[in-house]
Amino acid sequence: MPLKRVVITGAGAVSPFGLGVGRLVDAVRNGRSGVRFMPEWQPVRGLGSFLAAPVPDFDAKTLLPRSVRRTMGPMAVYAAVAALENAGLSPEILKSGRTGVVMGSTTGSPSINEEFYREFIPENSIEGLRSGTFFKIMGHTCAANVAQLLGITGEQWSTVSACTSSIQAVGLGLMLIQSGRQDVVFCGGADEVHHTVSVVFDVLKAASRMNDTPNRTPRPFDVMRDGVVCGAGSGVLVLESLDHAQARGAIPLSEVLGFGNCNDSGHVANPGMEAMATAMRLALKDAGMEPGHIDYVNAHATGTIAGDATEARAINAVVGDRVAVSSFKGYVGHTLGAAGALESIILLEMIRTGEIFPTLNLHEPDSTCSGIKHVRKGFQQTLDTVLKNNFALGGVNSSLVLGRFQHDR
Repeated sequence: MPLKRVVITGAGAVSPFGLGVGRLVDAVRNGRSGVRFMPEWQPVRGLGSFLAAPVPDFDAKTLLPRSVRRTMGPMAVYAAVAALENAGLSPEILKSGRTGVVMGSTTGSPSINEEFYREFIPENSIEGLRSGTFFKIMGHTCAANVAQLLGITGEQWSTVSACTSSIQAVGLGLMLIQSGRQDVVFCGGADEVHHTVSVVFDVLKAASRMNDTPNRTPRPFDVMRDGVVCGAGSGVLVLESLDHAQARGAIPLSEVLGFGNCNDSGHVANPGMEAMATAMRLALKDAGMEPGHIDYVNAHATGTIAGDATEARAINAVVGDRVAVSSFKGYVGHTLGAAGALESIILLEMIRTGEIFPTLNLHEPDSTCSGIKHVRKGFQQTLDTVLKNNFALGGVNSSLVLGRFQHDR
């Protein structure tokens, strides 16, 4: 039996620009940065990076009932609000057992973790522990809370792989639908800004320290790049089998054509060019396509010295220097567990309008990042097929092929 075709029929976003897909794509279209200086982090001894792209404050009470909020930390709230932007599915579909959820994050809520240990450690006591705390800090907090909120009774999975969490969620959702196990899957991820997250990159000497010029960093592929800026938010995509979407009259936004995923066992932290290239080639093979079919590559490119240079070589090895390449990290920072889905939502807009969004803050491409066609200024081009990369510490390398929906593909 042939595999089912899988389309994207919905998208929801919470980003450093606020709530909704519209605010996200408008900010990117107009070249705005969500990065700001975080003065509240200055008391942390030894920390050198005080930069982040947080989600602006909003009142979750107006969007989510207390009965569900009490088990949600900030990241689960972001995931829930993004999922609600896709509220067009009927209760019958959500509760059918044929609708699932796959969502990931780097960890459970870091802010709630900090609150818990600040109360627990001084007195070695759990007397102040609230009953909902565990559900906020568990690794699958986003998936579980979204499933509860929407009344989903199908499969629940959580992809907890840091920077590849939500692209792996899309890949797993693709496989669940292709195989016939589910008809619809909410796919994505979320993360929140917290100093303990930025500390990880700072200790690795991979965090940007351009504290005086927050809107000019991160600088993917640029000769002056100096590291990652962590961002926050959530991206949620609704994946659906084509026949199910057509039966209910849904209009596809795009088609998920292929997914590649592999491990690099060379080093737990250092990027490996061959593994990156392998993930891209696996995605193309899964899509039944050759490199010549790709019109654009969305790079993971976070602004680190080694990571950007290694990815540039890997992209060149797969598609050469003919294909436009850009990164979205300059706009939203590195949103970690949300990155794959949130950046894919921007790609949906590019596919829809034919706009190629440039790499923000790329002023002078580094010679170590040569061999690819950098986009420093936006332009128009029809996009039929795009390749999207996300890579994570621990050796995880993932790539996704998205395409303009065509009935006769």
